[in-house]
Amino acid sequence: MQKLLIEGGPLLNGKVRISGAKNSAVALLPAAILADSKVIIEGLPDISDVQTLSQLLEEIGGFVEQKGNTLHIDPTEMTAMPLPNGKVKKLRASYYFMGAMLGRFKEAVIGLPGGCYLGPRPIDQHIKGFEALGATVTNEQGAIYLRADELRGARIYLDVVSVGATINIMLAAVKAKGKTIIENAAREPEIIDVATLLTSMGAKIKGAGTDVIRIEGVDDLTGCMHTIIPDRIEAGTYTIMAAAQGEKVLIDNVIPQHLESLLAKLREMGVNIEEGEEQLLITRNDRLKSVDIKTLVHPGFPTDLQQPFTSLLTRAEGTGIVTDTIYTARFKHIDELRRMNAKIKVEGSSAIIQGPTKLEGARVKASDLRAGAALVAAGLMAEGVTEITGLEHIDRGYANLTEKLSSLGAKIWREEMSEKEINQYQNS
Repeated sequence: MQKLLIEGGPLLNGKVRISGAKNSAVALLPAAILADSKVIIEGLPDISDVQTLSQLLEEIGGFVEQKGNTLHIDPTEMTAMPLPNGKVKKLRASYYFMGAMLGRFKEAVIGLPGGCYLGPRPIDQHIKGFEALGATVTNEQGAIYLRADELRGARIYLDVVSVGATINIMLAAVKAKGKTIIENAAREPEIIDVATLLTSMGAKIKGAGTDVIRIEGVDDLTGCMHTIIPDRIEAGTYTIMAAAQGEKVLIDNVIPQHLESLLAKLREMGVNIEEGEEQLLITRNDRLKSVDIKTLVHPGFPTDLQQPFTSLLTRAEGTGIVTDTIYTARFKHIDELRRMNAKIKVEGSSAIIQGPTKLEGARVKASDLRAGAALVAAGLMAEGVTEITGLEHIDRGYANLTEKLSSLGAKIWREEMSEKEINQYQNS
């Protein structure tokens, strides 16, 4: 096991290239199950979630070959193999195997998924959608069993806006007989990305990116080639780090429209941002003023950027309030930031940050993926050395983080943990 060390202080300078979108990748790979010939996906991020999903595709009989950031997936020999536990439990997005396998084989057995624990994230809306399409869904010994004689199009209204449920229902519905309408659908860019892949395979989908998606079922889907969109959350994280500790940083391979809510808040704080076609240029402003943010479903402020943004607010003048309306358990980074001298208190679903404060290096633990990003951002600003454990969370969503930040001039490196440190980490 490794830990991450950051010596705070140096200003970031240079260019960083953003990888493909994690939240697209975890749905695009299972979507390949629906094709009857080879699917090629370009621009995938080098993260552990992609490796785990590739192995799961192989477990059900797929042939998967990786060439750099491109994955070749041949689904022709795949079978409806049960995936009750093992790797499927490691990541939350393994639930996309439900929709994809149901769509192709009319049956699936999938273990209840894992991933970062961010409070209850029920899959009741996914199940409601599968049942509306004609599937029988049962929970047996911790695994979800899905069976259908035939899938038929249906009108499905989602009680809560859910990216996972929207994509999962799309995957199950593209080969169902007749027309499916998903109302109150999520509108995230990753949904458009998955719909683009399915359309390239021959699916008939209209309205992806709006709150009503219409799908006309087809009998067959063929393989295709698809290039993934850039990761807006990774782009947002580096933009926040550049605002916190950058002098002149160019963020490359980004779609600025995907980050409108973040960029608006950063400008409100006084951050200098220039937008290009697929680039953002962030230049230093020593005096930032505090703002309030409230996370909302897309196109509102992303919950995935709330944690790193909290670290940035420790540098701003005044009091900022961060309210998370999406995930109740997303304030685990606050205690760790307090160890670093941050003045933050939590009241209900809000964190109140007083600034500016000079952060100090400390030993901290990443409890989840985006908490890890918040601690890295804090470490860059802090005086002295910050030691971060829990890298397995960070590696799930940030490709080559150490290398990318080093290339910008950060003093950041990894070290192997001692046996004593591993025991302390596992028992904490």
